[in-house]
Amino acid sequence: MTKRKNIAVVGATGAVGTVFLKMLEERNFPVDDLRLCASERSLGKRIKVNGVDIEIELLTSKLVEEADMVFVSASSDISHLAASMLGESDTILIDDSSAFRMNSEVPLVVPEVNAGTLDQVKNIVAIPNCSTTPLVMALKPLHDHYLIKRVIVDTYQSVSGTGSAALEELKTQTKQFLDNDFIQTNVYPHQIAFNVMPHIEPFLPNGYTREEMKMLNETRKILNLPDLNLSATCARVPVMIGHSEAVHVEFHNSVDLERSIDLLHDFPGIRVVDDPTSGLYPMPIDSEGEDDVLVGRIRSDISCDNSIAFWLASDNLRKGAALNAIQIAEEILRRKIR
Repeated sequence: MTKRKNIAVVGATGAVGTVFLKMLEERNFPVDDLRLCASERSLGKRIKVNGVDIEIELLTSKLVEEADMVFVSASSDISHLAASMLGESDTILIDDSSAFRMNSEVPLVVPEVNAGTLDQVKNIVAIPNCSTTPLVMALKPLHDHYLIKRVIVDTYQSVSGTGSAALEELKTQTKQFLDNDFIQTNVYPHQIAFNVMPHIEPFLPNGYTREEMKMLNETRKILNLPDLNLSATCARVPVMIGHSEAVHVEFHNSVDLERSIDLLHDFPGIRVVDDPTSGLYPMPIDSEGEDDVLVGRIRSDISCDNSIAFWLASDNLRKGAALNAIQIAEEILRRKIR
């Protein structure tokens, strides 16, 4: 019987934290004591989890040291703060920020893809960016069979990837637009309602955004392909939940389309939704609330030999963050790492 664990959730009132708490219930994770942390403005608020009201508290060293696992979905500054509180404890920090993703001593994990790297964990495990996770899920079975040469990916990312305030801004701007009122912007530099912004995170000197470079560097690390050629363009779209991606992949070896579809179909965590003539293809509205990455529009890329193109959609709050975190925790228990 699996020993029940003491769990702390930092960022418990945020978009990802809220989903994480629901998933603790859904997956019946063996929790003994659950502690919830958020910012001072949420201090004293109570959240019901598994029928129990739990009061929000502040993050402290004592809380971190008393936990077996700490899930953090907040800013990188908060993640660094939580890490500084680990001390000599055996607590494992499962971090959803970008703070530790490219640290060579920290595993960057998607359990279906590279769970084995957890065997080297010390105290911190990083979760990839919510746009990287579904991409590597789809690339892994194809690379294992054909060897990837080059990837071009364009993302269409929902506002929930920015957080709860962005969700409210999209709702507010939509109403303002339909009522012919003045549209106020706060979270984003431009109106997001009825618009698409090819701009996620700051632009870098090479012309790419930080989000786009995250996709390159994180994919290289997760797939253990340090020289992988990948170019990303990341756009924000007026969708509440669910990221979509158009992916073109060139391989070193010749590609059989039907075999590629079978490889994707057989990979855990992927659901092939691919009957375009019947109107069946992945859409963010269908991925919302689902654990699987939906993959469809799978076809030979007519612009390049040994290539395929496909479209995917994934719930960025679940597999892109909360689900991936709890799967990491489950894998840690399964491997008896702690």
